[in-house]
Amino acid sequence: MGKALIIGAGGVASVAIHKCCQNPDVFEEICIASRTLEKCDAIKNKLAGSRTKIQTAQLDADNTDMVIELIKSFKPDIVMNLALPYQDLTIMDACLATGVDYLDTANYEPPDVPKFEYKWQWAYRERFAQAGITALLGSGFDPGVTGIFCAYAQKHYFDEIHTIDIVDANAGDHGYPFATNFNPEINIREITANGRYFENGAWVETPPLSMKKEYDLPEIGPKNIYLMYHEELESLAINIKGVEKIRFWMTFSDNYLNHLRVLENVGMTSIEPINFEGQQIIPLQFLKAVLPDPASLGPRTKGKTNIGCIIQGTKDGKPRTYYVYNVCDHQECYAEVGSQAISYTTGVPAMIGAMLMLKGLWKKPGVYNVEEFDPDPFMDALNKCGLPWQESFSPTLLD
Repeated sequence: MGKALIIGAGGVASVAIHKCCQNPDVFEEICIASRTLEKCDAIKNKLAGSRTKIQTAQLDADNTDMVIELIKSFKPDIVMNLALPYQDLTIMDACLATGVDYLDTANYEPPDVPKFEYKWQWAYRERFAQAGITALLGSGFDPGVTGIFCAYAQKHYFDEIHTIDIVDANAGDHGYPFATNFNPEINIREITANGRYFENGAWVETPPLSMKKEYDLPEIGPKNIYLMYHEELESLAINIKGVEKIRFWMTFSDNYLNHLRVLENVGMTSIEPINFEGQQIIPLQFLKAVLPDPASLGPRTKGKTNIGCIIQGTKDGKPRTYYVYNVCDHQECYAEVGSQAISYTTGVPAMIGAMLMLKGLWKKPGVYNVEEFDPDPFMDALNKCGLPWQESFSPTLLD
């Protein structure tokens, strides 16, 4: 049995909390903490009667001293950071100060610079190792399960992996003219940044969404996929030995992209402060405030997601191709936990990562990405906890 402090009360946190309560033998007690206490209490009330004990707390996760105070008060075995990536470092500092394990689902992002890389968190490696505590980075789906898929393929099916194509496809329809399936600010920052992929030991940069292909995905059909940069490429380029090429692709509808281009053209996706009637505002943060809350999309969103890895390499001197993926239905997720599949596919792996840490299966001092641990118990838990995976050894390959 263990105690988990869960920071965040949005869609992903809600899913993870539901899943923790489905595993009370591991999660004996949790504390839900967020800037808005009412959101924490609302999740707690939905889970009244759970064997897992739940308490709530108001917390400004930007304030390390407040996080330290809450950790000392609640005495958790692990801190699950399911807040915004902007808070990663303040929460890691608090974990170091209190000697508690740490987990998150996305790499740190400076609020004023759209820069997605692990260097800030990897700089904590020695301090976490010296403190004898574990930091698990990127235990969502992408990053997260995609890294586990690659580690599993490397362990069981390949002597050498040469290329990896990660494809994240969402065929869900929420009915709004324009909305994002997770935090609008983070989502739009990622999409409007330059694309980047790893090839032959170097990074190749491309203009935003300038590389497009069509791919026929199981259960959702052919979709337009666009090359983007995603943080797991950085860690996989290091941890999947000998890999020559890694790319990340995501689907977007024409309607979504048309709306996004208009918003870009009028400056609404900018993170540069502007003066409006004597006040400094950031256009992207204002846009976030007027767009639908992703947590409200659950009852409206219909369709499925398909997220997986297309992998090429060799086994016993012969070429091998492998495709491992998960298909998730938005309405099935909503029926189970009250959230759409985007939150579900991130929240479930967050719970699994924490569960493996609490059980001692993924536990060693330092800072690690998920693919640095044994993938087998994680893959087994995916099948048991709502994200069953499928595999093919004759997939269609991307050029």
